[in-house]
Amino acid sequence: MDILITHVSVVTMDENLTVLTDAFLGVKDGKIAYLAKTAPDGAEKPKKIIDGTGMVVMPGLINCHTHLPMSILRSVSDDCNLNDWLHGLWEKEARLDDRAVKASTLLGIMECLRFGVTSVSDMYDHVDAIAEAVAQSGIKANLARGTTMFLGEEFDDRTFPACKELREVTRKWNGYDDGRIKIEASIHGEYTSTSNFWDFAARFAQEEELGMHIHLSETSGEQEGSLERNGLTPAQALDCHRVFDGRTIAAHCVHLTEEDMQLLGKRKVTAVHCPVSNLKLASGRADVIAMVQHGMNVALGTDSSCSNNNLDLFEELKLTALQAKELHGDASKLTAAAALMMATTCGARAQGRENECGMLKVGMDADLCMLDFTQPHLIPCHDLMSHLVYAASGHDVVLTMVRGKILYAAGAYPTIDREALMKELMEYAIPKVMTPEEKEETNG
Repeated sequence: MDILITHVSVVTMDENLTVLTDAFLGVKDGKIAYLAKTAPDGAEKPKKIIDGTGMVVMPGLINCHTHLPMSILRSVSDDCNLNDWLHGLWEKEARLDDRAVKASTLLGIMECLRFGVTSVSDMYDHVDAIAEAVAQSGIKANLARGTTMFLGEEFDDRTFPACKELREVTRKWNGYDDGRIKIEASIHGEYTSTSNFWDFAARFAQEEELGMHIHLSETSGEQEGSLERNGLTPAQALDCHRVFDGRTIAAHCVHLTEEDMQLLGKRKVTAVHCPVSNLKLASGRADVIAMVQHGMNVALGTDSSCSNNNLDLFEELKLTALQAKELHGDASKLTAAAALMMATTCGARAQGRENECGMLKVGMDADLCMLDFTQPHLIPCHDLMSHLVYAASGHDVVLTMVRGKILYAAGAYPTIDREALMKELMEYAIPKVMTPEEKEETNG
């Protein structure tokens, strides 16, 4: 046995939502090899023993919608609606190169690991640089080449830069490290592309057996604009082009109609709920309970740390539960257990990883995080699941592990040279997107 965590409380998120107290969890060859209330026999001495007294172990959280490279643009375009927010960023994002993207991605990954996230679904460009950062860090990731495209009949997927990049990164990175990295096709949104690109993306995803990652019905303007352009909602328009034929995650889904939910439920689409970002940009409140009732899988995401402004998925957990209660006027709606499922098992299903992670069971990947429950705000603890949703935060995480490898523990990141990264960020990446004059204007 490589690692044994002793005398720890374990929230398994298995089919029975089993919770164990004063338990023992063993890891061997990247897998959970032992999980029981009694200590394993002494036949095989663990290489490393971690005292879990006062700690809680749970499956690593899965952030199903984010834009990691935007970490260096945190607070740049705040307190404005989505369209103004986007226009405040595009010029700065255009200055990014591979080197800056890799550095800012590593910064985002550090934040994810600090907050107990073990897998992310990211949408951006410069995917090769993002994949390099993911490969180095040890985190799991589904990477989508987010694409906008406004060409008409002159569009040619053989020469369009984003399509060429998608082909290249699929060939190079899809399935890397026994599937730790997955490449996905992506349509940024109905309102930022045209139907000939939708046809290409849907066809490419089917041919290469890739997932699909899109923004969908994030604002009322997006919904109304599609009705004017197409006579259809964004979901209905994209469905006409077979975008939802394969495994699809659709971020936001704030303004879906009941007919949209029926359609997406039939197509087994995952809605990725991003409540903090949606409220911050005044985009609205998604009805996740209605989505589930219509057969949709619902996972959680932070969106970028530029629209959030952090990657703490524990904040999304709490707000998801509170928002559903308020929206339906019923405090019994969306329990703590249901919210936790969205951040773990439902997230794993959304990523096509349900057979490897999302719960703690013998034989599953050892993707987990451990929280310190000896802190004042977590005492007393009468209900572990309730505390994880309503009382804990990402700052309570003391250890994050992916495939049995510790990627964060007590302020240290074994796979990331923090000092070198900070130097790269301060001397190269941040000045790339923020000139001294822009910094002064922002601070003023």
